[in-house]
Amino acid sequence: MQEALQILKTHWQHHSFRYPQAEIIASVLQGNDTFALLPTGGGKSVCFQVPALMQEGLCLVISPLVALMDDQVKNLKQKGIKAVSLTGAMSFEDISNELDNCKFGGYKFLYLSPERLQNEWITDRIKALPINLIAIDEAHCVSQWGHDFRPAYLKISNLKTHFPKIPFIALTASATLQVQEDIINLLSLRSPAVFKKSFARENIAYMVFECEDKLGRLAQILTKNSGPAIVYVRNRKACNDVSRQLTSMGFGATHYHGGLKQREKKANMEAWISEKLPVMVATNAFGMGIDKPNVKTVTHIQLPENLESYYQEAGRAGRNGAKSFATVLLHHTDIAMAKSQFLDGLPDKTFLAQVYKKLNAFLQIAYGEGTEQAYPFNFTDFCKKYSFPSVTAFNALQFLDRQGVLTLSQEFTEKAYVQFMISSREVIRYNSLNPTDEAAILVLLRTYTGIFDNETAINSNSVATKAKITTDKLVEILNRLHAYGAISLRMTGNDSTIVFNEIREDDRTINRISKFLEQQNNLKKMRFERVISYITDNQKCKSRILLEYFDETDSKDCGICSYCITQKKAKDNSPDVTVEIVQLLSRNPLTSQEIQYALGLSSEQTVMALQLLLNAGKISINTNNEYTLVL
Repeated sequence: MQEALQILKTHWQHHSFRYPQAEIIASVLQGNDTFALLPTGGGKSVCFQVPALMQEGLCLVISPLVALMDDQVKNLKQKGIKAVSLTGAMSFEDISNELDNCKFGGYKFLYLSPERLQNEWITDRIKALPINLIAIDEAHCVSQWGHDFRPAYLKISNLKTHFPKIPFIALTASATLQVQEDIINLLSLRSPAVFKKSFARENIAYMVFECEDKLGRLAQILTKNSGPAIVYVRNRKACNDVSRQLTSMGFGATHYHGGLKQREKKANMEAWISEKLPVMVATNAFGMGIDKPNVKTVTHIQLPENLESYYQEAGRAGRNGAKSFATVLLHHTDIAMAKSQFLDGLPDKTFLAQVYKKLNAFLQIAYGEGTEQAYPFNFTDFCKKYSFPSVTAFNALQFLDRQGVLTLSQEFTEKAYVQFMISSREVIRYNSLNPTDEAAILVLLRTYTGIFDNETAINSNSVATKAKITTDKLVEILNRLHAYGAISLRMTGNDSTIVFNEIREDDRTINRISKFLEQQNNLKKMRFERVISYITDNQKCKSRILLEYFDETDSKDCGICSYCITQKKAKDNSPDVTVEIVQLLSRNPLTSQEIQYALGLSSEQTVMALQLLLNAGKISINTNNEYTLVL
């Protein structure tokens, strides 16, 4: 393993592997099919990237996450390693060129989605590549019992017939025993070496606190535990609002969600990484590829959808091994609100069909067309036009994405309306004076023949791809042309991009995938009920609840979660405080702050004592956010 260690030092600047990375790498190098279950922060990518670099040839990486693929390709390139991903609406010519590069250009990694493998011509081209390893990331997606089932994963096993002597490595961060068995069987892994790391994170204190003032409690958490922090919220509005409120309270806060422009994401991320703004308020769009080791607190101020997602998000705390905190702040109205959001908004087959047909109409896609095209998409405008409830419509789009019908990228894009205001002769003169703009201009002129006569809506992503530049660079060129007087330019924002992976077939498409809809809806309900159990169970260690969910049944109380601390306090001096609080509440209901001031307690004493009384069922919170005795 000396060579593997040297590669790790050279490219990752680490001097040792984390257990069981070295063992997994050794298994792959021996030609074994391998299954690796490594919880968040376990360093899964190293397990296939290092052995691939040790051998001649190319590693094929299959992943459903465009953001993660792009992030890994970017990081590999920064290390001087040749890598490419077939993502987005790449043209036939562009994909063909990239596959030629993989064959003749010394590339080491080819990333693609499982849906790409359903294109026979791509599979035929891959057969001719010098593949040395096939890595299947997010392998739980192959199981109908997984939290993110994608039918396209079921066809990955076909690669076994084309590459019978090439080892497969399947990796995931979260899988129950049933899902683990599905991964091995459905991917046709042959007598795989299995490596599983415990889900236990002994340095993370899992906390659940009921409170009427979440922002005030969050401020206490951030003040008491100084250091980098992540605050997870459910939507973009809450993301902006909480970030602004924390800033007004004196905290260095920034925010991250899918609706930000790429440059804003980059700037906000850099401010957080450098700890210029140590508090990141984010939706679940934040986290992929993030490995900041010294995150002190991860706080969820709105309920997560399932425990798999919660464990991954909470697990971004304390990766350096230092004590850290993963906290859920719970208001008495949260469960009802979350049920409305997660369960009442699940689409049925009729609604799914409506969304699919109206989406094609909204994007002006004819029957039998649309495949491999990228369409800027404004979700708010779509829902408004067809009077769709936003939560149910978004769930329907997510289902279409997971079934491989389309790819929904929640990235802010700008749609441009362009008309050339100068003659073709003057365009030629402009190009001679500005050669760096010429490629984009030529693409515009060749693609949109009426662009001299009328204001024309252009597909910025498609133009940028054809011109081999970034979308930001295209916008820069358009603004320059506008300032020069060469074009009229009108920009409108879009909060997503949709790429269709197959042609429009309406009922035929919906009938094919709807058989999975009811099952997936039932699984979502079951998983959300487990979230409710986690936050409301006051009789068991929070860490043990999580571990038992992932089938680790021999765990012990952690000693540091909200339940364990409450039990410890109960044995110390808390009974005196709880007696005083009961006496106080016998007169009239009070808020936690009123109780704290009336008894001269610290905020920690107050919270712990109230938690004890809530756990014992002696008090409850009324609609005025006051604590009252249970009679």
